[in-house]
Amino acid sequence: FLFIIISPHHHPKLTPTMADPNQPPPEDDAPLTMAGMMKEVQVLADKFKAEDDEVYVSPYAYLEKAAVLQEARCFNDSMVVRENPRKCCTVIAQLLHLQNTGQFLSSTEATEVFFGVTKLFMSDDASLRRMVYLFIKEVAETCNPDDVIIVTSSLTKDMTCDVDLYRANALRVLARIIDAAMLGAIERYVKQAIVDSSGMVASAALVSATHLFVAAPENAVIVRRWIGETQEATASPNEMVQFHAIQLMYQIKSTDRLAISKLVQQFSQKNTLRSPLAVTCLVRYTAKLL
Repeated sequence: FLFIIISPHHHPKLTPTMADPNQPPPEDDAPLTMAGMMKEVQVLADKFKAEDDEVYVSPYAYLEKAAVLQEARCFNDSMVVRENPRKCCTVIAQLLHLQNTGQFLSSTEATEVFFGVTKLFMSDDASLRRMVYLFIKEVAETCNPDDVIIVTSSLTKDMTCDVDLYRANALRVLARIIDAAMLGAIERYVKQAIVDSSGMVASAALVSATHLFVAAPENAVIVRRWIGETQEATASPNEMVQFHAIQLMYQIKSTDRLAISKLVQQFSQKNTLRSPLAVTCLVRYTAKLL
């Protein structure tokens, strides 16, 4: 069934007042006929069909790497970085799109871009800073490690600042780009972050430690020294921190079956885990011991 709302001016009987009832109705007030109604319906159907036929074109569909790299030179303009962070965010999004579509940066191009990215840390815009973290984390794996090291000093500075958002994200990014030698230099800061009062920072530190542990045997040797801080994190009131702490504890003790048995007994008897995810992990570890 087709329901159509007829406005008053379409029918003379619905018109509030008429000047002369003996005069023929104007053309606009002609009676509504079936043919006229079908014509209006056809017009609407054609309009909707035309809208459906319109093809959505992505704003990144026709990007050229040379043009984007030219736009990336705005990173070197301190005025643009401070007053127009949205433009810098757009350029980073374009660079990420190129990366995800297989148009990787060459060594020279990556070095130039990373030098520009280090200058974006002077901006206090939270959205831009998060885009910078995302860019470094996504591009680091395909770039020369010597180029990536350029941004480590800025990330280390963020890791020790007072803004929890910056500290947490800097920890996550550093875990993707540092090696064992550099991990030893920032070990003190990571251990402090594991027992931090901010759940965001503590979770980021624990997750970073988990990734570092499996990344290289040299990293695992260093992460095993953080077992005291990890044990303390299991008592955190934050459920997500407890979950990540239990996972890291298991990884550290994964080669020692007796140590895992003691871990399960410890948290099963005390019943101190508030996190359902941590309890689920405990059940899994128990099943592996059976």
